[in-house]
Amino acid sequence: MSAEIPASREVPKKENRFKVWRQTRPFWAGLFTMIGGVPIAYLPYGDMRLGNVTLAMQTTAGAGALIIGVLLITLGLTMWFQPIVRVFAGVATIVLALVSIPVSNFGGLVIGYLFAVIGGGMSAAWAPAPPVEETDEADADAEHDGQASEEAAPALDPETEAMVAAVFPEQREGAQPLTDTTIDAKGGRNSAG
Repeated sequence: MSAEIPASREVPKKENRFKVWRQTRPFWAGLFTMIGGVPIAYLPYGDMRLGNVTLAMQTTAGAGALIIGVLLITLGLTMWFQPIVRVFAGVATIVLALVSIPVSNFGGLVIGYLFAVIGGGMSAAWAPAPPVEETDEADADAEHDGQASEEAAPALDPETEAMVAAVFPEQREGAQPLTDTTIDAKGGRNSAG
């Protein structure tokens, strides 16, 4: 880029869709949960070869390990595509990870167990970000330069240099002032019981 062409401050919308999708759901929790489900489901059926030695890790509870692994992968996808049930999916993931310790070769040689527990905890703790308010480009430029626009600043009365009352909530006319004691309180205000 040359110095004459200013850089864009915004990412084009086509490239921004995945980022927005990822930020509106517990993406990393679902990914960790699915990664944790793979070794839990695979290791009871797989074998490792170290030179001429074959190490078989098959157990009698292979069907249970396969079910736990498939359920963990399904819960990871649920976290992605149904973020409203993220707490349930997170708790279910943690429970299945704990069950995988005795059923699936110490939870997929502890690798699957750790990924599943971290993913379940992240899912249960995840909360959506508060919505961002859209601003005009001129307001954003003024805030970016460190200057507040006149509309954003509260109006001051030139005679008293006090804020105009329209900025604050309106006070009721003729309302009784509240007192510090419960004896003088009207209508149950300030009373403890």
